[in-house]
Amino acid sequence: MKTDIILSGVGGQGILSIATIIGEAATRMGLTLKQAEVHGMSQRGGDVQSNLRLSDTSIASDLIPLGTADMILSLEPMEALRYLPYLGKDGWIITSSTPFKNIPNYPDEEKLMAELNAQPHVVALDVEGLAKEHQMPKSANVILLGAAASFLQILDVQTLRESVGRIFASKGEAVVETNYRAFDIGYEYVKRLNQPAL
Repeated sequence: MKTDIILSGVGGQGILSIATIIGEAATRMGLTLKQAEVHGMSQRGGDVQSNLRLSDTSIASDLIPLGTADMILSLEPMEALRYLPYLGKDGWIITSSTPFKNIPNYPDEEKLMAELNAQPHVVALDVEGLAKEHQMPKSANVILLGAAASFLQILDVQTLRESVGRIFASKGEAVVETNYRAFDIGYEYVKRLNQPAL
């Protein structure tokens, strides 16, 4: 079994934290993990993209070929569409629906969302709005991870949730509890949609 994930977003949104949590869970489960170089880290507001490959057998390359990704996990809707050529025909897009307008010629929001919603397998949720509603503005990324959890069949959901706690442990118990709640909010949101898993 293998799962190939394109992680995308904008610098400062927490894409690297998502990759770290998934990687920690995969390691705990004894899976093989390869991650390609992350771009845009040095510039807050710049685009960030990473290839994350998980498998219960060996992985030859850390790069995901075009048309084969199982998931695009994105904190920004335009960035989700940017990597559409990498998505396999049965792959899922799990994305924030909230635009991060970091360029002057950002596409028209209605057209952007129409293109996104025209894809066959997509979950778009307002993670920024959910984070504000629950007074956890720094945990939007973990809400998105929770939303993706049931689609990552290679990973046990409980192990993934526990990895959230391990990654944030150094920041104190309050931060850990906030991020556990964030994960649960995203996970429950998708359960209510009754979406079939990957």
